[in-house]
Amino acid sequence: MTDEHDASNSALYLSEYLLEINEGAGFLASLNDEDRARVRRNGMRTTIGKGDGLFFQGDPNTGIWIVESGRIRTFYAGPSGREITLAYWSPGHFVGGPEVFGRGRHVWSADSLEETELLFLSGSSIRTLVREVPDVAISIIEGLIAKAKCYSALLQMLGTRSVFERLRQLLVILADTHGRHENGDIIIDRSITYEQVASMVGATRQWVTQSLDKLQTEGVLNVSRKEIIIHHLERLEE
Repeated sequence: MTDEHDASNSALYLSEYLLEINEGAGFLASLNDEDRARVRRNGMRTTIGKGDGLFFQGDPNTGIWIVESGRIRTFYAGPSGREITLAYWSPGHFVGGPEVFGRGRHVWSADSLEETELLFLSGSSIRTLVREVPDVAISIIEGLIAKAKCYSALLQMLGTRSVFERLRQLLVILADTHGRHENGDIIIDRSITYEQVASMVGATRQWVTQSLDKLQTEGVLNVSRKEIIIHHLERLEE
């Protein structure tokens, strides 16, 4: 498994600032070969299947998981059972914070979008590593900074943008991080469902369907079973 980050396989969350979406993805890549090997010796490789839970709200926090391949969703479930997706994390990112030393309890949950390979580092292993390998401590801090920016950006979007504005911004982010340019259009493969979009923007699946139909009627985009084709990105950015 390579430790190099693939820029085309970006994390995904609501944010005003596109350039910061994938900060914190180089947890292992930023280390030299010797330190990287040391981290791996202290970790445990694990694989979970599509839809499997990694950890849940209220569970004891035991450490962090570095995503090696696949994608992990972090989400919060309210007392009513309604969920809001916080982010989708791609290879190179870690999940399981903010308590990286294995204390306290998880304040949100995580599951997998597809079969996902992870490297688990226990809280005690991380504590030893940050004492003995300064660059590991720096990588942990940089990763936590990226997470703080992510959740701060999400709060700003939820607090200051209407749900339709959040949907438009999510489409802009998808175009930037997952889109490809063809004949003046931007094509996004449908790797995310309407239900997942709804959970990210704080809406229902029915509302997402109606809103995308409206944008389609206005000629902004077209939606098929496999793709979203954006014809006028500038209309979404207004």
